[in-house]
Amino acid sequence: MDIEKIINELKTERDRINHVIALLGGTQSPGRTSRKSAAGSVAVVKKTTNRLTPEGRKKLSDLMTKRWAERRRLKKSGR
Repeated sequence: MDIEKIINELKTERDRINHVIALLGGTQSPGRTSRKSAAGSVAVVKKTTNRLTPEGRKKLSDLMTKRWAERRRLKKSGR
């Protein structure tokens, strides 16, 4: 067996093991990685999430309360 081939296989195996360790350690989650090089190194792609601020949540809650109150009012009036 060629020495270069053995080295490449060992590096690939090392990268797989590091990936599994990271997954078990909670530093990565499945499906959020992408292969960047032929050697098999892994880069984490960070997923951004849109989160509501407490002020935004309160505003949305107030708007929905108004909406449902309007619907109840229209329903009572027979429309």
